[in-house]
Amino acid sequence: MVTAEEDAHARAVLAKAARENFPVAPRFLPREWRDDLMAVYGYARLVDDIGDGDLAPGGADAVSLGLSAEQTSDRPAMLDAFEADLRRVFARTGPPPGHPLLRSLVPTVRRRSLTPEPFLGLIEANRQDQKVRRYATYGDLLAYCELSANPVGRLVLAITDSATPERERRSDAVCTGLQIVEHLQDVAEDLARDRVYLPAEDMDRFRVAEADLAAPSANASLRALVAFEAERAEELLAEGTPLARSVHGRLRILLAGFTGGGRAAVKAIRAARYDVLTGTPRAGALSVLREARASLRREG
Repeated sequence: MVTAEEDAHARAVLAKAARENFPVAPRFLPREWRDDLMAVYGYARLVDDIGDGDLAPGGADAVSLGLSAEQTSDRPAMLDAFEADLRRVFARTGPPPGHPLLRSLVPTVRRRSLTPEPFLGLIEANRQDQKVRRYATYGDLLAYCELSANPVGRLVLAITDSATPERERRSDAVCTGLQIVEHLQDVAEDLARDRVYLPAEDMDRFRVAEADLAAPSANASLRALVAFEAERAEELLAEGTPLARSVHGRLRILLAGFTGGGRAAVKAIRAARYDVLTGTPRAGALSVLREARASLRREG
């Protein structure tokens, strides 16, 4: 039985979907798809909130995971307890999950025959965030995105019964591109958490120091670096663009929305002249729609 407090908390987590660069579960999709996509989004959002220390005050999440309210700030313990609760989602016997968002995930896992691996990947990404604060090379960052971003796209394909090896490859490119764009938007926010997702080798190349990331606005060197990384993200999004055209109907529109959301976010960064410190460049809904339509017309 979900209490009123648990229900309100779950709704607060799911409400964060509106802040994403892409449409999470738009209303034009079938109701079952929307329910399943939101269940997966709730899981992904919650594990990120645990890893980032962004949980609601009061300790309700910790208590629902079998910990004390005081352990909310112990991120490794929370991630361990969260993984144990996730395994209850996939167990055929024993007690149900304790967290309401994980209980909501059970019907989706059963209905879509989902496997634990993508969900575990997202937990590992957040464990890595507790230990790895800087990335030496672009290759290191891509390996992180394999855990932090790519599982989400693979879950979308599984939920919509459209997974093939080629589509998974294209999906990985889109998800990694979206993750890099988000890192560019959140440079200042990430630095406040003592995290830098700009590869050190690229910072050296463009002569950007960490002190530059803490400035009120981006200097010329940082703008050049952001432009370079934004172009990389666009190349990944372009690699994934054929994914939407490989499917039909409403799913085609949804997947084009993912790519279009990433492209629109890059345009917002470009419109800000690559200054991601003065404010967070974000695309409006109309820009996302235009880019989604353009994605369906692009070749490649």
